[in-house]
Amino acid sequence: MSTPFNKPFTIGAELEYITDAVARGHLSGDGHYTKLCHRWLEQKLGAKRALLTHSCTAALEMAAILCDIQPGDEVIMPSYTFVSTANAFVLRGGVPVFVDIRRDTLNLDETLIEAAITPKTKAIVPVHYAGVACEMDTIMAIAQRHGLLVVEDAAQAVLSEYRGRRPGAIGDLGCLSFHETKNVISGEGGALLVNNPALAERAEIIREKGTNRSKFFRGEVDKYTWVDIGSSFLPSELIGAFLWAQLEHAETIITQRRRLCAIYREALQDPADAGRLLLPQPEPEGLAGNGHMFYLFTRTAAERPALLAHLKAAGMHAVFHYVPLHSSPAGQRFGRSAGALPVTDDLAERLVRLPLYYGLAGEEARGIAAAVRRFFENR
Repeated sequence: MSTPFNKPFTIGAELEYITDAVARGHLSGDGHYTKLCHRWLEQKLGAKRALLTHSCTAALEMAAILCDIQPGDEVIMPSYTFVSTANAFVLRGGVPVFVDIRRDTLNLDETLIEAAITPKTKAIVPVHYAGVACEMDTIMAIAQRHGLLVVEDAAQAVLSEYRGRRPGAIGDLGCLSFHETKNVISGEGGALLVNNPALAERAEIIREKGTNRSKFFRGEVDKYTWVDIGSSFLPSELIGAFLWAQLEHAETIITQRRRLCAIYREALQDPADAGRLLLPQPEPEGLAGNGHMFYLFTRTAAERPALLAHLKAAGMHAVFHYVPLHSSPAGQRFGRSAGALPVTDDLAERLVRLPLYYGLAGEEARGIAAAVRRFFENR
C-alpha cells in the first residue's frame, strides 16, 4: 500500500452543510456559510475584515490592486515562494524584487530588506514558509519608516502564532489558502484579510467586480453600479459550506499535524545528530507553527533525487518544493534580484518534504522516517 504526499479529507459535517446550502437556495457568493467563515476568521485571527476568495491567488491579486501597483512599481519578496506571490503583482505591471531567505526559517531575511528598497518600492510581501511566521515586528517597522504597504502571504500559516498575534492579521493585508494541500481545506479557496481600515471599503468593491453591490444588499444604497476596477473573486457557497465544517475542527487538525511533525523530528534526530541529514531548526522564541509541513535537507543536491527515488520505490511519495523564482524564465523576465541569493540557491536544491496530512497515522509517519534512515545508513 502506497502513502501519498497529500490526501484530501473530511472531518465533520462538510457534506451535511453542502446539502443544507443547496436547500437554503443560495449557492453564489456571500451566503450563510460564507458569512460564518468570515466571522470565524475575524474572531480567531484578529483581522479587521475577512473576505473569502476562490483561491489565495485571487486574494493576492486583490491585494495588488489595493496596493495600487502601477507599471514599474517594485515589490520586495522572497524568491523561494509559489509563483502566485509574484504573479499577482506582475499582472498589475509590478516588478518583483527578490531578496534572500533566512537559513533557519526559510523566510524573507528581514536584515536584507532595507538595502533592496528604492524610490520605486511600493510594498513588502513576506511569505510565512511552512507556517512559521516571518519577523513581522522588524518588517512592519521598516515599512513604516519608508511608507510601504505590507502584504502577508500567509497561505501556509492559518492559526500559526507570532508573539501573541496571528500571521495574516499583522500587515496591511493578509492572504490565506484553503487549497486541498493546506491544513484547513475547501478544495480550492482562500481569503483576503484586510487589517488596514483604509482599504476595507475598496476591497469589498474590488471583490464584487468593481461594484458597490455589497452596500446595496445591506440597504446602504438604492441601487448598485460600477465604481472601480475589480473581478469575480467570490467563491461559491458550496466552498463556504465545506470550509465552515473544517474551521469548526481547525484546532484538532493543527494539533494532529503538529504531532506528526514531532514524530518525524524524533524519529530522524539520530541521523541528523550524526550529520547524515539536516532537520529544520526549532521555531524562534515566541513563534508557534501550525504543522503545515515537515521537511529535511540532504547534504548535497545529488542526494535529493536519490532519496526521493528510494522513498518512491518503498511506496512513499515525498517531494521537493519550489524552483526559486529568480532562476525561473518568468522570474528573470519580469523581476530582478536584490543581490546574490546564496541561501535560496543552496537550500532549494536540497529540501525534501515528507508526506503530511490529516489522517496520516503516527505509525505511517514512523515507517516513512525509518525508510529515510535506511537511505542514509550506508552513505
